[in-house]
Amino acid sequence: MKKIAIDAADIRILCAVQQHGQISKTKLSELVNLSPTPCWVRFNRLKEAGLIRGYHADIAVTKIADVTKVVVTVSLKGHRKTDFDHFETHIDKMDEIVECIATGGGMDYVLKVVTPSLPAFQNVMEELLSAELGIDRYMTYIATREIKSTQLNLANLMPEP
Repeated sequence: MKKIAIDAADIRILCAVQQHGQISKTKLSELVNLSPTPCWVRFNRLKEAGLIRGYHADIAVTKIADVTKVVVTVSLKGHRKTDFDHFETHIDKMDEIVECIATGGGMDYVLKVVTPSLPAFQNVMEELLSAELGIDRYMTYIATREIKSTQLNLANLMPEP
C-alpha cells in the first residue's frame, strides 16, 4: 500500500481529530496552531486521502452492562488466499467480533470477542466452527480486567529530524 506523505502539521491535525472527534474549523486551527483556511485545506486533504476513517465515541460499556471479553487465537487448516478470504469475510459479518488481526507465526488470527455472557461467547464459537471456515485449532483467553486501551500516539511515528 502506498504511503501518504505527511508532515508535523498534518500529524498535529490528525492528533487533534483523534482526541476531539468532529470539531469546528476554528477550534481545530487553534489546537494545531495554523490559520483556519490552510488548516482546513490540510484537514480535507487528509480526509480525502482516507487517513480519517470515521469519528467514534469511546463508550464505557461496562457501566451499561456486564460483558465477557475473550481473546481468541485461530489457526486455519489451509493457507491459500481463498482460505483467508473465506474466513475474513465471515468474521466481518459477526458483530460480537470487535477486532481481528492477521498474524504471522504460530497462529493466523487474533480475535477480540465481546458478548453479554460466557454462554453467548460459546454460541459465537459454535457458529464459527459450524460455518466450515477451515479452523484447525483455536485457543481462548478470558479477559479478567482491562489494563490499557488507548489510541496510538501518532507523533511517535514521525521520524526524528
